[in-house]
Amino acid sequence: MTIRYEANPPKILPDVDTNESISKFIEKIKIISKKCDAIHLTENVLGYQRVSPIEVGKIIRKQIPDLPITVSLRVRDKSEDEILEFVESCIDVGFSGILVLMGDPSQSGKQDSGQIPSRIVKKLREMKLDSKIDLYLSISNKPDFSKIGKKLESKPKGFMTQVVQNIEQVKNLADNLKEFLVIPIILFPSEKNEKSAKFLNLDLTSYSHGFEEFVKRVHDVTGDILITSPSDFNGLNEFLEKFSNHSKD
Repeated sequence: MTIRYEANPPKILPDVDTNESISKFIEKIKIISKKCDAIHLTENVLGYQRVSPIEVGKIIRKQIPDLPITVSLRVRDKSEDEILEFVESCIDVGFSGILVLMGDPSQSGKQDSGQIPSRIVKKLREMKLDSKIDLYLSISNKPDFSKIGKKLESKPKGFMTQVVQNIEQVKNLADNLKEFLVIPIILFPSEKNEKSAKFLNLDLTSYSHGFEEFVKRVHDVTGDILITSPSDFNGLNEFLEKFSNHSKD
């Protein structure tokens, strides 16, 4: 069973001590890492400037060396040289995988670089870097499979999905992507995450009752899931505590 936790590194804000924010972030990772199998570090979610996932990843690797870490790589606002530097840093730090994605538009107004995630994965594979680190692409929770040829041709290790909300979406993805690892993303249902759910056009009530069973069913299909809870760390931490104990029973 592989349960990953999605962690957003701290925002960089003018009136906040960044080092203090990093320390608090690392402490949260230490707490939740005891209840999950791996973590996924995001990069500049929604285009806001955040502490580099590589920077916090280095600290986590030192303090929790056995914890597998995957990381998001935004290509929207990076040159090819910057992308390659990022990937090589991830390999040096010892990350297990990279999710190559377009990313949200930059809030600082930085121009798009024109990079395409599938092309980047293809190029990294041509450089044999996939032998040193797993490469992933993102995919819709209900894709038109006739229009994802470029993604399939780039041959990533697998796909991390958009947030899913029912088992039918997961089965559809798994059935049509049999050659790849599929990692469904699930938003933890709680009042504190309602704002995120509305932003993603999700109906949390569709799976909030019987959430533990929903997680188990998704995991039974893919063997790997990523749970996100951007505004409710404590709620998810408590859930994972109970979930891990039930799994041992």
